[in-house]
Amino acid sequence: MSMASAHSISPSPLTPLDRIPPLQTGDHLSRDEFERRYHAMPKKFKAELIEGIVYVMGPPVSDPGHSHPHFRFITWLGTYEANTPGTAGRDNGTIRLDLDNEPQPDTFLRILPACGGQTRDTIEGAPELVAEIAASSVSYDLHEKLKAYRRNGVKEYIVWRVLDKIARLVQIARRRVRAAATRWAGIYKSSVFPGLWLDATALLARQPAQVLAVAQQGIAAPEHAEFVEKLQVAGRGKA
Repeated sequence: MSMASAHSISPSPLTPLDRIPPLQTGDHLSRDEFERRYHAMPKKFKAELIEGIVYVMGPPVSDPGHSHPHFRFITWLGTYEANTPGTAGRDNGTIRLDLDNEPQPDTFLRILPACGGQTRDTIEGAPELVAEIAASSVSYDLHEKLKAYRRNGVKEYIVWRVLDKIARLVQIARRRVRAAATRWAGIYKSSVFPGLWLDATALLARQPAQVLAVAQQGIAAPEHAEFVEKLQVAGRGKA
């Protein structure tokens, strides 16, 4: 009786238990399991892990609902970063906050580790400032995410609620939240990034030229020059 060689035997198909399950909104997972499943998903797939719960991020939304406000935030923060050595921003970057949270905020700004920042280069830990675009007050950006950011040390959190035309600033200090007035108006001056100024009235009125004009005023302010010098001194001390 002849016997087939090992090479002639076709491998058995994977059983359901061998396959990596897809990520679905509502899954309760550890960060390691979330990352394992995420890496097996298609390239354009996006999801976040917030307080141990998976939130699958939908396909690109309408221009007035998200992408255009998102672009405005990036332009504003990018202008500051370009003039502030020792800081770095990201668009849709993944952050490993803790074992239950791996968000992918719309944009964030951090102080580089070499200059005294609280994140590591792999973007582990909390950026000093996070900015999100939310549909309205019911979004998890203002609930579960806020709790996770607060607990992990994000210092300033800006949420632009595009449907009800509200921008909300949350300043976090010693794990206590101080929220600005619901209908935020006037010029916000960051306490973490000196010289980072935002004209909230112009932002909500869709007046980008005014937003950038005020941003440049902040960059020209004496406190910004002092902050840049402070970052440079910190960087030289760790060199």
